[in-house]
Amino acid sequence: MSRCATVSRDLDEPIAGTAATARTWLLLEQSGPWGAQALTMSHLDPALGRALEKAAEGTGVRIALIRRPGRHADFGPPAVRQVYAAHTTPGNVWLHSATTRAPEQLLDLDFSALGKGAPETFDAALQGRPHTGDPLALVCTNGKRDRCCALLGRPLAAELASSGVEGAWEVTHLGGHRFSPTLLVLPYGYAYGRAQAPHVKEVLQGVREGRVVVEGCRGGSAWERPGQAAELAVRSAAREYAADALSVVRTDGSAPHWEVTVAHTDGRRWNVVVTQGPSLPPRPESCGSALGSPARMDVVSVRELVSTARTR
Repeated sequence: MSRCATVSRDLDEPIAGTAATARTWLLLEQSGPWGAQALTMSHLDPALGRALEKAAEGTGVRIALIRRPGRHADFGPPAVRQVYAAHTTPGNVWLHSATTRAPEQLLDLDFSALGKGAPETFDAALQGRPHTGDPLALVCTNGKRDRCCALLGRPLAAELASSGVEGAWEVTHLGGHRFSPTLLVLPYGYAYGRAQAPHVKEVLQGVREGRVVVEGCRGGSAWERPGQAAELAVRSAAREYAADALSVVRTDGSAPHWEVTVAHTDGRRWNVVVTQGPSLPPRPESCGSALGSPARMDVVSVRELVSTARTR
């Protein structure tokens, strides 16, 4: 039986503009098996999982579970859990870390403030501090969501860990199963698809240097899908790879046509026309699903706007 990732790759389906959207990521270590809805289908207390889901609704915070690569036999809950929070909006990018013995402490967070980019609530509730280690490489491995994530994601996570990538974690769900192996890189929040270990290491080196590697990139999670596609298109057109240089400052229109304004910190701006169309021929969006035509983001044009301030 064909896997959804194999079909997508064979059809050369474009991946720009397909990243999950979240201004802020909140990651909680949870060992053992994960179900399809991991916050309520794992060895985390399901009542706590439901409370966390409710607390995060509409705040711009996305919660995911993480675990170290390897075997996931049930050895009981970890005594000490790793927790991360990361904000991905350019100009206020940060990654903080903490540990906790009581995951219910996460309910003490001000999720609205966290979503707006304030780390103080994380630091106060969990005695968190800025992360000083390697960037995080979060590989989706949840086979209960889609078997491609386990079959392709787990070997990638294991290879990264065994080769010394200290920031390698498995994560519960990043969307876009058919682009497996998928990963999210923090603190900048760019997602990648069809990832292989040498490329991931190149991406992580870019993060250390404050650069975005555009090849294989699905988009930055700070933006909605049209903005993700537009920002990547401007990076390629302007050959601008500094992570904090570009921001999506305006999106006009609605599906299937948008005009996106992308701004540079040096004052330059671009108008990017993005359209949404069906991916043809039909293909499964995930393993076992019926054939469909998932939406794709197509960049029609990239035009630099003339600034009156720069022409005086």
